[in-house]
Order: sequence, then C-alpha cells, then structure tokens
Amino acid sequence: MKQMIQSILGRMDRKNVLRAVAAGFILTVVFSMMPFFAACENISNDVLRLHVLANSDSEQDQQLKLSVRDAVLEESAKWYRKAEDFEAANSAVCTHIGSIQKAAQDVVRQAGRDDDVTVQVTDMYFTTRDYEDFSLPAGKYRTLRVTIGEGEGKNWWCIVYPSLCLPAAGDNADPKSNGPLTALPETEEEIISNPGEYQVRFKVVEWYEAVKSLFDK
Repeated sequence: MKQMIQSILGRMDRKNVLRAVAAGFILTVVFSMMPFFAACENISNDVLRLHVLANSDSEQDQQLKLSVRDAVLEESAKWYRKAEDFEAANSAVCTHIGSIQKAAQDVVRQAGRDDDVTVQVTDMYFTTRDYEDFSLPAGKYRTLRVTIGEGEGKNWWCIVYPSLCLPAAGDNADPKSNGPLTALPETEEEIISNPGEYQVRFKVVEWYEAVKSLFDK
C-alpha cells in the first residue's frame, strides 16, 4: 500500500512539474510577444476598416454590394484625402457620413432597387484578415459599416484609411505607388506589408485577443 501511495504521489508530482513547465513556457511566449501585441494594437488604432453587408447571397445582390463598395471608397476618399493621421480621417468620415450614405444609396437606386442603405461608424472585432498584398491582425477596429437592405448576404471587408483598397475603377493602379502605408508608423507598415513573415504571430495575437475579450465582457 505504501508503494502504491508513493507511486501515485510520484505521478502527481510529474504532472504538476509538467503543468508548471507548460505554464512557464506559455508565459515566456506571451511576454516575448508583448511588443508585437502592442504593435498590432496600434495598427487597430490607426486603421479605419470598411465592412459592407450585402442584402443577400444572390448574384445580383453580390454585384450590387461591390458597386456600393466602390462608391463608398470613392466618396469617403474625397473627405479624408488631406488627413494627416487616423484621427483626422475618422473625423472627416464621421462628419460627412451623410454624403457617404447618399453615394451608396444613389448606386442602389440607379440599379433600380429600393433597398435602404444604412451607414454608420462603429467599433467591430475582426479575426486575422489576409488580403492580396497585406494582412491585418485580429483586434477591435473603428469601422465604416455599410448595410444594404436586410444585410443577410456575404460581407466584404477592407480598409478605408489608409487607402489600401481601391475601387474597381482603379484596379490597374498600384495602391503602394501613392504611398498609402506611409500614413502608418514604420513598425506597423512592416507588419501589414509582409504577411508571410508574421502568420504564426498573427495566430497568437488572435488567441490573445480572444482571451482579452473574455475579460472585457
């Protein structure tokens, strides 16, 4: 019986040691990632996202969503074009949100549709998003949210500011040729524009943001 108790205690001790080692490893990883976490949080504070919700998943509604997207990008750019930072861009978009909504609504009406369009600036959580030339880490972002009709179709995400997402009329242009990323600090520019180098870290950030959200509720 004594040997049995010692054996059980021995196994318990090994488990505790393994748990302690695992906990220590996790803490080491978290602390080593803190500068990257901070940089990603700064990105979410310097970027104005765009979120367009289509009325439905029908081909017609999805095409209309893209036309509305183009109109919103073009109209919003008129107002924040001279903005020197995120705060100025955000203020310009909020000030002229009525004009942006009218541009979106006009596209819908010109398509012969009577769907109402709702445009608002809000804070939204996004998981890691990979685009053609850049990636954005998970986090809560200030977002220009455009809802067409019932808003039950597939969504479209991108960025209003800096102007990394071009409307269809500018598809042949190089979004980097005008230096949109220069609106961001060098560290943030490096993270966004080199997605292949940060995929694993982005996943850790996503996990970190998910844990943070539990304490925010």
